[in-house]
Amino acid sequence: MGPATGRIWKATAWAFSALWLTAAGGSPFHEVTERREPCADHAPLRNPYFGDLHVHTTFSLDASTQGTRNRPRHAYRFARGERLGVQPYAPEGHALRSIQLARPLDFAAVTDHAEMLGEAQICQTPGLPGHDALTCRIYRRWPRAAFFVMNTKANYFETPSRFDWCGPGGIHCRSAAKNPWKEIQEAAEEAHDRTAACEFTTFVGYEWTGSPGSNNIHRNVIFRNQVVPELPITYFEAPQPRRLWEQLQAECLEAEHGCDFLIIPHNSNLSGGRMFQTLRPGDSAITAEEARARAKFEVLVEIMQHKGDSECMPGLDTEDELCGFEKLAMSNFSGRYVSWLAKPPPAMSFTRNALKEGLVQEEKLGVNPFKFGLLASTDTHLGTPGAVAEDETYPGHGGAGTPARDEIPQGLPDAVDFNPGGLAVLWAEENSRDALFAAMRRREAYGTSGPRFVLRFFGGWNYPADLCERHSFAEVGYGSGVPMGADLPRPPAPLPYGGPTFAVSALRDAGVPGRPGMPLQRIQIIKGWLENGAPRERVYDVAGNPTNGAHVDLDTCEPVGRGFDSLCVVWTDPDFDRAERAFYYARVLENPTCRWSTRICVAHGIDCRNPDSIREGFEPCCDPSHRETIQERAWSSPIWYRPAAKSANSSSGNPPPQEGRGS
Repeated sequence: MGPATGRIWKATAWAFSALWLTAAGGSPFHEVTERREPCADHAPLRNPYFGDLHVHTTFSLDASTQGTRNRPRHAYRFARGERLGVQPYAPEGHALRSIQLARPLDFAAVTDHAEMLGEAQICQTPGLPGHDALTCRIYRRWPRAAFFVMNTKANYFETPSRFDWCGPGGIHCRSAAKNPWKEIQEAAEEAHDRTAACEFTTFVGYEWTGSPGSNNIHRNVIFRNQVVPELPITYFEAPQPRRLWEQLQAECLEAEHGCDFLIIPHNSNLSGGRMFQTLRPGDSAITAEEARARAKFEVLVEIMQHKGDSECMPGLDTEDELCGFEKLAMSNFSGRYVSWLAKPPPAMSFTRNALKEGLVQEEKLGVNPFKFGLLASTDTHLGTPGAVAEDETYPGHGGAGTPARDEIPQGLPDAVDFNPGGLAVLWAEENSRDALFAAMRRREAYGTSGPRFVLRFFGGWNYPADLCERHSFAEVGYGSGVPMGADLPRPPAPLPYGGPTFAVSALRDAGVPGRPGMPLQRIQIIKGWLENGAPRERVYDVAGNPTNGAHVDLDTCEPVGRGFDSLCVVWTDPDFDRAERAFYYARVLENPTCRWSTRICVAHGIDCRNPDSIREGFEPCCDPSHRETIQERAWSSPIWYRPAAKSANSSSGNPPPQEGRGS
């Protein structure tokens, strides 16, 4: 077969598959908004692409004051597989540590903090107005002290204000922010593969970093393509999330020049319950209009990152024993630095509780403001996207973790209660901006705590019981139902099996040569529903073996026990009530393994039975609260069920399906 014939055959096969999927109710097509070569690799039934949408470089205040020198272009090179040096640096300028991914990422976005973007530039650039201000002199002489001063100014207060030396309306600081913002865009363009190979995709983005009263209500803004506002909209200009939505709507969507965006909240576990508020300032209830705006723009939530897991927490409206995974025992960051301010987090700091509250709000307002898809990322502050390996080479991620500006920390390289973060996974036809953005918008996304599991989750009413044995899992999944992130189609009457049927498949991480991935232990389906107006939840083990005896030899970190290379099941909800609103998501669990901190402790010969082995910096290895093992996991985006009699109310509130069946 010659090259021309091959291209014709491939195009014909692609067109036939596209027509098949469209006829089945799905659609492989997405709007094209950028100029590029068509991707050679098209998959109408979609591929999983692994990436990181939460990455900080030297342009972030907390990163620069910790000694991070890596710029956006370095972060993208690292994501593509290059080795990268990280702080501390020798007097001669070379990094004293380096790190490299075992496998490149498919996509990434640098999301530097927008607040203080210009102020930090002024402090570093002689001749700019404000360079000699006291704050800037502190920044250059005592950078960590300057961080607390500048960070408090930037995002601690309900109504933030800039430094006087920023000039009227912040003109000097806003002007100084243009150069780093331009470099962020240029770096994304340089790294973005516009060839037919489509090996790597970048997104322009930034972080809006509101933290009123030290409660994190942080959000990453991800733009669809290279068309972005002149400057990021910061907490200074938009000190409430709704004002961020409004200004982005005005400066991006309504400008009608091709700008598009979505917003990803993160670290709700440190929000003091404010991330998923249902009350406005003054304690009035949110309106349907506000709920509709949130549902339109905030279609995804980051369920895990360096600063903890935000799925759920034991004792907070759940009896789920697996909710103790990678938790921080504080409501917000004030408790980390001032012990008497430490408080336990409220229930509404966690995503599962927000998903349940979304059902309550939909019942009241006719729109679900918390209809989130789920993903994960790292929140690295070293410019190292995708550095999620739980091994003895883990250098930490900086930010709120252990700084390494001047020297490599003795002992553990990061705060022991922090973790390497996770990955975002998107099901898309190809690795292009438009295809990946469409996947995010329709919520066909999932998050992992680091491993590269392949997870598919479909919902419908009549999936065949033997679907897992067929070679047409995805075809039937799309053709007879909907993928993760979507609404179940209206049920048939009478119901064939008494309730909705879900098809879920998971493959273990394939690993790399010499380091295979770990076996899977089980798949669970988490259900949330409204019963007489009150939210409920239940966790079902649907595949695998939770009592397989798998464990870890803590003296060597060698795993013990068997698991599964793959798991697949077709499961019908045995407790379904067609009158009750509900959501379902899948959670995949790996066999237990050593946590990063335990691996480092073992590698350095720390034996908690022998006090003489516990050297300086390794004391956390033997703290009673130290979590020695973990169960790595993945979370699918939910699939929602809305009672037919109530769907008329919801149809006017939730955004319409976009670019794919029910999604």
